[in-house]
Amino acid sequence: MNARWRGLIAFAALAAGSLTGCVERRFVITTDPPGAIVIDEKSMAMGAAPVDRQWIYNGTYEFKLIKDGFETQIVREKVSPRWYEYFWIDFIAENVVPWTIRDIRRFHYQMQPLAVVPPETILQQGQTLRQRGQTIGVPVGDPLVAAPFVPPPAPPVAGMP
Repeated sequence: MNARWRGLIAFAALAAGSLTGCVERRFVITTDPPGAIVIDEKSMAMGAAPVDRQWIYNGTYEFKLIKDGFETQIVREKVSPRWYEYFWIDFIAENVVPWTIRDIRRFHYQMQPLAVVPPETILQQGQTLRQRGQTIGVPVGDPLVAAPFVPPPAPPVAGMP
């Protein structure tokens, strides 16, 4: 009888251990063209796209995408909870369900080629800015130039009238 109880307790412990659930949450970030450097909201480089990362909390995540020859993009993604992540249901999903639930969010971004500005356009914009600056006029006073230093009067000497 004693061995029977030990066997029953061992079976119950094994069954309880196998009934622990888990939710695995991951981002998968891809870009077109591939190879853009992905930087997260903490300014930590995640790697070159395609890249993935675990996450714990729902909310808004910000990513910066950088690639030579393409415009740098700063994107925000709102990560909403799935049905099994709401109050009380999440306890069952995290602790009781005997399999792993995988929540994989895929984000794909199209990189825009960097616009090449002709030198003539830059020169024209510079000349326009110079003409506008010349119409402002002469400044009233230069705040960087201080007034001439005038020493304070000497203190009176004791015993002298």
